Amino acid sequence: MRERFIDVTTHLLDEDPRLALVLADISAASFEPARERHPDRVVNVGIREQLLIGAAGGLALAGMRPIAHTFASFLVERPFEQVKLSLVHQGVGAVLVSAGGSYDNPAAGRTHMSPGDVALLDTLPDWTVHVPGHPDEAERLLRHAYADGERNVYVRLSNHQNATPLAVEPGRFTTVRTSRKGAVVIAVGPMLDAVLAATEGLDVTVLYAATVRPFDTAALRAAVGERTDVVLVEPYLEGTSAHAVHEALADRAHRVLALGVPRAEHRHYGSMAEHLAAYGLDAPSLRERIGTYLW
Repeated sequence: MRERFIDVTTHLLDEDPRLALVLADISAASFEPARERHPDRVVNVGIREQLLIGAAGGLALAGMRPIAHTFASFLVERPFEQVKLSLVHQGVGAVLVSAGGSYDNPAAGRTHMSPGDVALLDTLPDWTVHVPGHPDEAERLLRHAYADGERNVYVRLSNHQNATPLAVEPGRFTTVRTSRKGAVVIAVGPMLDAVLAATEGLDVTVLYAATVRPFDTAALRAAVGERTDVVLVEPYLEGTSAHAVHEALADRAHRVLALGVPRAEHRHYGSMAEHLAAYGLDAPSLRERIGTYLW
């Protein structure tokens, strides 16, 4: 996904003089040709993440459409005060494009893991949050984010991805499997393949969410049939979108099982696959957890 982001953003910089890119060393070498062509609009501030967001806010105040990029832990968590003040409080918008996901690079240690990024942004108003599950989806959602007026948009990229893309519509869930009697399982971004494998042969509706904010309340309400059990499977902190499910079904008795990265830390490096298994987010674990909950 990051390679696709680099290619698309490089072309957009050539096409739109209003677009600016702010980097904090990460991916800077890949954007060097773009920086040579547009030295006034491709800025590398070094490993100064607070300045990364502050510069993006200043560019937005000057009428530019800035994209800020680094690893998720350095883009959302470390400079959160600047996100709150330089963007939200100033009333300007930027596109934040992360890499690294929750645990893409476990060998780098806890500093490079960010399972709490979406939950943290949820404390701020009016953010659009895209969680693509494939590079093709990442390109579509990135282009939409860049063109999305003055809004603040977070595009969460990851090495964890589904085998094939879906024709996602920004802001809308996609119905992948349908059942009028069974529960609803919402798979977010790169969790779709594991969810489909885990629910094979089960009488459930599967919704796919590549955009989680705004939350597609209408799609969830339309999908709920005779049963109002909902299973939420997210590639970051468990329960991040549980409140959105509760709000969507506030007028109906319902149950929600929220699956994601637990709050307890796993203090081992391992691989991405090992982290997924440890968190109960691989297909065999999901099948057991979903099946136990529903039946």
